[in-house]
Amino acid sequence: MKTKLLLLLFVVSFSFGQQRTCGTDAYMEKMLSNPEMKKQYLDLQKQFESELERLTNAQQTKNGNSILSTNTTIRIPVAIHYPSVANSSTESVKSCLRLLAQKQVAILNADYNATNSDISLWSAASSSYPGVNIGNMDVSWEIATQNHPVSSGLTNGTLAVTFGTNFLSNADSDSAWAGYCNLVVRNISGGILGYSPLGGSPSQGMTVVIDNNAFGATMTGTPSSCSGYAPTSPYNLGRTLTHELGHFFNLNHTFQGCDGANCATSGDRVCDTPSADTPYFNCGAPGTVFTNCGTTQLTMNYMDYVQDVCMYMFTAGQATRMMAWYNTISSQLQTNALANNDFVKNNFSISPNPNKGIFSIQLAEVTDNYSVIIIDALGREIFNAEYNQTSDLVQNIELDNALSGMYFVTIQSKGAQITKKIIIE
Repeated sequence: MKTKLLLLLFVVSFSFGQQRTCGTDAYMEKMLSNPEMKKQYLDLQKQFESELERLTNAQQTKNGNSILSTNTTIRIPVAIHYPSVANSSTESVKSCLRLLAQKQVAILNADYNATNSDISLWSAASSSYPGVNIGNMDVSWEIATQNHPVSSGLTNGTLAVTFGTNFLSNADSDSAWAGYCNLVVRNISGGILGYSPLGGSPSQGMTVVIDNNAFGATMTGTPSSCSGYAPTSPYNLGRTLTHELGHFFNLNHTFQGCDGANCATSGDRVCDTPSADTPYFNCGAPGTVFTNCGTTQLTMNYMDYVQDVCMYMFTAGQATRMMAWYNTISSQLQTNALANNDFVKNNFSISPNPNKGIFSIQLAEVTDNYSVIIIDALGREIFNAEYNQTSDLVQNIELDNALSGMYFVTIQSKGAQITKKIIIE
């Protein structure tokens, strides 16, 4: 079924801007043709199935109210690689691409924690999907800042964003970057927007690959030096990476096939996603798209093929499945690549919150240098400022013409960073 579907997507030729395509099925077919990699994959899947059963049983005991995390936000070290951008490029080019990477990570954090602004659309759509609830991972994707691979040339306190490396030169993994969630941004041929292993292994340096025209969100006032890496409509809201990371955390497409007698072992193997046997590419109104399986297609789900502006949620069952995969591979993650954020967490506070777009950042003690970036729920930067050699313990921020909604304030200092959510009323 998977192979036939992939061939159909390649035969029916659409331009980049018309429909989403994902190369995960082809990637898996190639990977599993290697006996050693197939064995490693099946061993991890066996561990995963045991963990998924444990979580599911425990969840039933708790009436489905929790996916039984440790009540501590999961922190995942991220490294972003631009192999086609020369390391000798100007600092303005690199700064632009680092900003694009930070925007994309902010989008991931919103999407996986169900704090994206368009999640509010679910309240009106939910009546068409009885038994389906929003999924929330309680995860923090963070660009690594410490203990980088020696070969990277990066120093402590700098973001794990690389330029002009040989990363992914005809390969889909790099052992030098084992332990990271690696994202590679480059041109992908054939109109494919991205691909990922179905159940990725950080210890093998596996990666998620995203096309340079589908990474990050449209940047207002993007300088020409960042051209070639500007996301293109209708895939300009950063949802391609949300989709592909779902694969990395062992989620199938929702259109994997009609469910059989057991929804946990057929279709996409997630019982609270309505079964479907074909992808949906457009922006159908909730509850109006019907499948050959006799169900209503969950057109807003991140694991379908709809355009970025139409996808806005994971289900609770998908979140449980991703949590089970995280628990399976968590020991592979190099968490010492993440800065100790205690200094930033304890030294900076924001008030009032909620506010009307006017608020203050208060310091507990004088800090030589720090920066403040504010991004809206769609990943668009609306404020960016650096404060150097200042003795002020209070910085007043005024966001002109900011609309009501949720925003993310990222404060960076001494190689560490923390992101706080604010509400503008």
